[in-house]
Amino acid sequence: MTAALLRALHVPGNPLVLPNVWDAATAREVVAAGYPAIATSSAAVAEAVGYADGEAPADEMFAAAARIARVIDVPLTVDAEAGYRLPAAELAERLRAAGAVGCNIEDSDHDTHVPTAQHAARLRELRDAADTSLVINARVDSFLRTKDHASVLADGIARAEAYLTVGADCVYPIGLRDRRLIAEFVAAVRPAPVNITSLPGGPDLAEAAELGVARVSLGAGLFREAQAWLRDRLLAVN
Repeated sequence: MTAALLRALHVPGNPLVLPNVWDAATAREVVAAGYPAIATSSAAVAEAVGYADGEAPADEMFAAAARIARVIDVPLTVDAEAGYRLPAAELAERLRAAGAVGCNIEDSDHDTHVPTAQHAARLRELRDAADTSLVINARVDSFLRTKDHASVLADGIARAEAYLTVGADCVYPIGLRDRRLIAEFVAAVRPAPVNITSLPGGPDLAEAAELGVARVSLGAGLFREAQAWLRDRLLAVN
């Protein structure tokens, strides 16, 4: 599978739906259900291999991605968090070696929201290292840092524009669910693809399409639902 194929699936107004998986078994189910691409959830993968979100070693995360890539025949994009503080060339190489043709890179490093110019420079290095072999989805974390999303819309848009300028393929205002604000964000960065998360109270798939969204992620939602089902089932039979 190639980055070109994954890139072509990002069509504003016809969103690519990405169920985020955490192991080879769940990846197989997503492919069997007919989805054209697969994404990982860093939170789900970390917890599945025994760590809290954001605390799993890079080696564990890349190994999990490689196991997923081995059993699928569709493009894989990996949630690479903030890049594990690896040099850009090493990050690009390790993603490719794991079988990924895309990645999410967030502009937070644990509790720190990295300055826009600093993160843009990091993305430029990654683009230069990866050339066209990776679809870079630049996560914009402005909307995770306050409940007043309207107050940070300008910052989120400015960050997105900076990341697109240095070579990001897609921008991801994670946490944004207000339809009006999503519409404004999409309009500001058009024609670049915009990724949103499927969230309670947010737009459904049809509404996301109407808003011009190009990619919809389920995030850790599937993992949380699976955990809840398992918990309830275990309590019921105990």
